[in-house]
Amino acid sequence: MSDAAAEPRKAGVSSPSELKDFVSRAGSSLLVVDVRHPDASIEPGDAKSLAVAGFPDAEKGCRPRAVNLPWSRATNSMDLPDAAKDAPIVTHCGGGGRGQKAKDYLEANGFTNVLNGGGPKETECWAEFGDK
Repeated sequence: MSDAAAEPRKAGVSSPSELKDFVSRAGSSLLVVDVRHPDASIEPGDAKSLAVAGFPDAEKGCRPRAVNLPWSRATNSMDLPDAAKDAPIVTHCGGGGRGQKAKDYLEANGFTNVLNGGGPKETECWAEFGDK
């Protein structure tokens, strides 16, 4: 399916073709920042996306280029990744809303190479980076 025919994405979520090109250019330098919260009582909506795609676990080889840095709705912030300011970063949550907030936050903190990948709900986008 072409990007134009795809189901509408949340504002700011990159297209599958943008993500494919970005991930290809980034190669092994890619960092995926998963902003979902591990506590479903804090972010009940995350339980559904976690059933589809678990949290990064480098020790188990699950999403080895990803880190979990939950977005806090209470403080409108998150921990910053331990990465160079020009590192290629894809942010995501379940569907893109908090992924966009994280992208904006990272850019406000000096990160210059960031895309919002949406999340597992955005299946065509997820296919480009979800296993990284």
